[in-house]
Amino acid sequence: MTYDTGFVVDGRASRGPLDPAVVRRELAIVRDDLHCDAVQLIGGDPERLELAAGIAADLGLEVWFSPYPLELEPERILALLRDCAERAERIRRRGAEVVFVAGVELSVMNRGFLPGDSPEERVALLVGEPAQRAGALRELGRRVNEFLAGAAAAIRERFGGRLTYAAIQFEQVDWTPFDFTTFELIRSAEVADRFREAVRTLARGPKPLAITGFGTAAYRGAGDRGGRVLEVVEHDPVTKAPVRLREVHERDEAGQAAYLDELLEIFDTEGVDSAFVFLFALPGYPHRPDGDPRDDLDRASLGIVKLLENRRGTTYPDLDWEPKAAFHAVAHRYGHRPRPT
Repeated sequence: MTYDTGFVVDGRASRGPLDPAVVRRELAIVRDDLHCDAVQLIGGDPERLELAAGIAADLGLEVWFSPYPLELEPERILALLRDCAERAERIRRRGAEVVFVAGVELSVMNRGFLPGDSPEERVALLVGEPAQRAGALRELGRRVNEFLAGAAAAIRERFGGRLTYAAIQFEQVDWTPFDFTTFELIRSAEVADRFREAVRTLARGPKPLAITGFGTAAYRGAGDRGGRVLEVVEHDPVTKAPVRLREVHERDEAGQAAYLDELLEIFDTEGVDSAFVFLFALPGYPHRPDGDPRDDLDRASLGIVKLLENRRGTTYPDLDWEPKAAFHAVAHRYGHRPRPT
């Protein structure tokens, strides 16, 4: 399971203050009720990541310590990774199993690898005119691997556990410095017919395969959109915070649940070593069941729980969220898998 400690863009965190008691309660639910044995902790604040990692370790979970830089230049990314590597090593030396993730989709989510001032502008370069695209991809692979080689060396100086990077396939990562191959692998309608074979091919590689970043939202047709699932959301032009849905989208929790169940079955049967559902909860996307359905941002949330406003849930009366159908689907899938002996 992927657990968000707060994305950071221009100094603003997507999640409010991190209450250690709430983190402990939620990670205990991840372990006990969702039957997860590992958690990927993502976010942009090193102190929050270390706090959550310590709690996860105390609960006996395998920790994937995953700083998630957003809109940073390479030097600032490297500084974040160095800081986090030292923190992850402190957790590992307490006896926890810790895997360090040296960033996520760096080329698209940050500056300095592709031209453009936003992820949308950067991706546009890669889907443009074919001759331009080929050259752009070659240059991208060179820049990404040059950065990752230096980052891996710097991390190894500070961290003694296993290391990986959460890649997009077009980044063409050289996996030599890493212990896992890890991909953000999202199924859309365009690739659904060959998705299983692609997973099988990746799993045949020489290193264990981990899959991160896979998930979808709870509106009808969301699973067909793949990585474009959040395009239905209108954002504030200044803060970039989600405001409302652009139009009415029918709520479809069953569709979200089926999507995750199908992908987990594929990953389980095709030899994937580790898979992390994206994600437990997505701050800023509250469930608003009354009024204009466009205000119900949870329909576009990839979280498997729906965040409530100014009230507690019924399943867990001490927490301000309620499980979605996807929560129960993941719990059922994980609860019935064979455990290692």
